[in-house]
Amino acid sequence: LEKALKGLEKKVRDAMEQDPELKAKDACMQNVMGVGPSLSLAMLSAVPELGKLNRRKIAALVGVAPFNSDSGKWRGQRHIFGGRRHVRNVLFMATVAATRCNPVIRPYYQHLRAEGKKFKVAIVACMRKLLIHLNSLMRQHLASRQAISLAS
Repeated sequence: LEKALKGLEKKVRDAMEQDPELKAKDACMQNVMGVGPSLSLAMLSAVPELGKLNRRKIAALVGVAPFNSDSGKWRGQRHIFGGRRHVRNVLFMATVAATRCNPVIRPYYQHLRAEGKKFKVAIVACMRKLLIHLNSLMRQHLASRQAISLAS
């Protein structure tokens, strides 16, 4: 099973190398500290809407947007749920790495922990921040591609 998985991964990587648009998006994403080949591959393959939706919609799509659990006058906790679980799992691991090396995510994570936020609450907030950053990068990438095609 592991051998088959590695073979499939190699085929997907080879297919990405053949497509200049995907290759450019992959390079753009991997320039962000904490984002590696696994997250880049997961985002490009499972979230084609990246760069086309606003920050709230993309966070809900991946499943890192907080949803309330209120009823009448009762105010419950906010929870994340739904979305694309595989992408959320890979994003979680990338965010853990980013809290150690990314110059934007690390201080944000430390600030949340200093405020007394629990580990998972702080990590999910950082996941959302990283996802929104990647979404804006892809939006800029798409806009620059569109400007180039209009100029031609």
